[in-house]
Amino acid sequence: MGAPGASIALATLPNLRDAGGWTTADGRRVRTGVLFRSTALDRLDPADSDALTALGIRCVVDFRTATERTNQPDRTPSGAREQVEDILAESQIAAPAQMQAFFGDPSQAVAFLSSGRVDDAMRSAYREFITLPSARSGFGAFYRLLLDDADLPLLYHCTTGKDRTGWATAALLTLLGVPEDEVYREYLLTNEQLLPALEPIFQRFAAHGAPRELLIPVLGVDRSYLDTAFETLRAEYGTIERYFSDGLGITESEQQQLRDRLLE
Repeated sequence: MGAPGASIALATLPNLRDAGGWTTADGRRVRTGVLFRSTALDRLDPADSDALTALGIRCVVDFRTATERTNQPDRTPSGAREQVEDILAESQIAAPAQMQAFFGDPSQAVAFLSSGRVDDAMRSAYREFITLPSARSGFGAFYRLLLDDADLPLLYHCTTGKDRTGWATAALLTLLGVPEDEVYREYLLTNEQLLPALEPIFQRFAAHGAPRELLIPVLGVDRSYLDTAFETLRAEYGTIERYFSDGLGITESEQQQLRDRLLE
């Protein structure tokens, strides 16, 4: 087995990796071959679809909004069912869901990028991952799927597989006992595994006067974004266990089932 977080190289599905392989504080290891995270499947070609089928994917969980799904529908691999959990359905900000509109008009996007409001918008979205009823409902439903073998192995994604998908992964690994530095390491792998695939976007925006460093906060992830989510969790719930029980409706017994099922 490769190192935890190793990229699974598919040309039409960047930022694809196994969420397992990480070691917990008590020396156990998160199972591999069970949970996979990625970008949206709207560009998936037949060869890469076959590769997902070979991974045994039985269920694809889509965290995107209705607009995102309509504009860029998934190409779900053969034999897998799709489940939608719209995390940002009730958001008035939904910065992670605005990627398509953002990419579609570079001239307007450059004005926003230059305003200095990008980091604030992203951090506000990460607070909503904790506070929005639609986020709590959606993440709770996602984690509950992991209690039954019927939908495993499972692939989950948003648009670029970095924010909604990043929080879903970070929260689960934290519950399972993976140390904080490793949780952040897994989250930040997106900057290595996604950004190279977005090089054409960097070049297109450069032609409109937007240097690379202006785009990084939108196209990549930042430690401060995940900091914001965990700070909000602690303010609202105190502990990761109470977030799962009181926020997501995953009981203490079910939390233990998740540990028993996903750790080896």
